[in-house]
Amino acid sequence: MKKILLTTLTVSTIIFSGCSSKRYFEPSNTFSASAVSHSYNGKIIDLSRDGATLDNKSYIGKYGIKNINIGKGYRFLNENNKYILASNKEGILKVINKNRQDIKVSIPLHIPIVSATIKNGIILYILNNNTFGIYRLSDSKKLIESRSEQVFTIDTRAASPMFVGNLAVMPMLDGKLIIVDINNPENAKVVYISSQKDFNNVIYLSRVSNTMVSATLKRLITLGSMGKHEYRENISEVAIDKDKIYLFTKDGNILKLNTSLNLIANAKFKFAHYVVATAFNNKVYALDKEGSLIVLNSNLSKFKIYDIGTIDSPAFISGTKLYIDGEVIELSKLNYD
Repeated sequence: MKKILLTTLTVSTIIFSGCSSKRYFEPSNTFSASAVSHSYNGKIIDLSRDGATLDNKSYIGKYGIKNINIGKGYRFLNENNKYILASNKEGILKVINKNRQDIKVSIPLHIPIVSATIKNGIILYILNNNTFGIYRLSDSKKLIESRSEQVFTIDTRAASPMFVGNLAVMPMLDGKLIIVDINNPENAKVVYISSQKDFNNVIYLSRVSNTMVSATLKRLITLGSMGKHEYRENISEVAIDKDKIYLFTKDGNILKLNTSLNLIANAKFKFAHYVVATAFNNKVYALDKEGSLIVLNSNLSKFKIYDIGTIDSPAFISGTKLYIDGEVIELSKLNYD
């Protein structure tokens, strides 16, 4: 097993304080989404960036609900077309064969796993002590494992590692990306997003063509052929549709940006606090924690609000579907006018 040493960065402690009184988003006019919703079997008990674990031991992934038992005490992490990744509190990473629905291998990593990704028999993972690693299934070998700076508190929406050709992009828990060549893992490039002490993990990581998009709770960056750009905001969620980036903020704003992070349009819903959001097919969707589902056009100039009722459990969006409280809502059938 090869290891590398990374330069550490001294960061300052941020003190968070709550509001003295709670205020809620209260739209004056709402509509029902019942015509495009139906019940499903199960309740979400755990979330990862790429899926949700249900109380019946099955899961919701990028391909929707899958009635494959991932095992008692395990949480769903990620999947590809062949394998499922699941982990438990003891730090065992279980690789499940989808077709046979049996365990291909259980990898003892000894530390609870925050996120993981698999492609072409290579697994990228992040542990909750801010260690990243690369594991090869074909010969059961760790190609690299290295620990970064210690962290104490993180947001649960930790981004999953990402493959970019032969590169592994690791979204770390201390506000940086570590980029490793899988074929030559001794050297690594470090990209700093934010330098806060607490709640500074990378919560979003994706691509727009050849531009990488990543965010912590305080800063959004893009990195590509036109250089590095950054946008500072109190971030609840990020979504991408085509070549546009939608930023959902903690004070109820929805911002439309290009890959250079220039502001194109914005809309504000006073006191809204977004728990999940997405954008596809020229529509933008944002769910407020009190149960208001906002549907907007791509320019954020038109919107319609649907009341889906009190939210009692975590929500997750997979493709065009919103899963919440045992109901699945087909978002593509909701309109903004």
